[in-house]
Amino acid sequence: MKLSYDYGTQTIEFTTIFKKRKTLTIEVEAPKTITVIAPEGTTEDKILETVKTKSKWIVQKLFEIREMEYRKRVRQYVNGEAFIYMGRNYSLQIVQDDKVSLPEAKLIRGRFYVYTYSKDEEIVRRALENWYKDKAEEKIRERVKYYQSYFDIKPAKISIKDQQKRWGSCTSKKELLFNWKCIMAPSPVLDYIVVHEMCHLAYMNHSKEFWLLLKRVLPDYEDRKNWLRNNGIKYDL
Repeated sequence: MKLSYDYGTQTIEFTTIFKKRKTLTIEVEAPKTITVIAPEGTTEDKILETVKTKSKWIVQKLFEIREMEYRKRVRQYVNGEAFIYMGRNYSLQIVQDDKVSLPEAKLIRGRFYVYTYSKDEEIVRRALENWYKDKAEEKIRERVKYYQSYFDIKPAKISIKDQQKRWGSCTSKKELLFNWKCIMAPSPVLDYIVVHEMCHLAYMNHSKEFWLLLKRVLPDYEDRKNWLRNNGIKYDL
């Protein structure tokens, strides 16, 4: 079922899917696909009323998706291009050497170096991505270990993934999954992502108890959360 309404100068159109569930959720995907998953029997008026309360968030997500697609189009893997790591920008220097069999990225004295047999941009991108993934696993495991003393439950597993829609998640099996791109965030924001998912070890929802636990561990979590919401669009290769 398709529904729409006007929000300011924009028309927000979305598809509604009914399922056996208790809550209504909204999913925003590229390029501008909005899907509402609603409990069976929910009326159109109730769906519209609920979705309208999330209009600002929906518009922001659509903007972020457009920005992300634009950034992907203009990103260049050439000397001098800037890449973010732990909140700071580092310029890229490509070192071409026919003797290199496996392209490799390194961060040396404030600059990214990619040692490669070819300057093909896809080859350079993959080398950088592999470096980011390695650093993400190293740093995230370190931060989980640091904050473990605040929690009674230990994660069954920690994995670094190519998650498109989330910075992290916690499965019903108590496995923590993290988007490797979160290693681009400043340390306080990375810690927020880590602690947020660790709180899900105790509460598999966003209940009042969940947020109280998060606040006990990170009293300023709201500032970190807002920073991520406003700046997370930058974190992409």
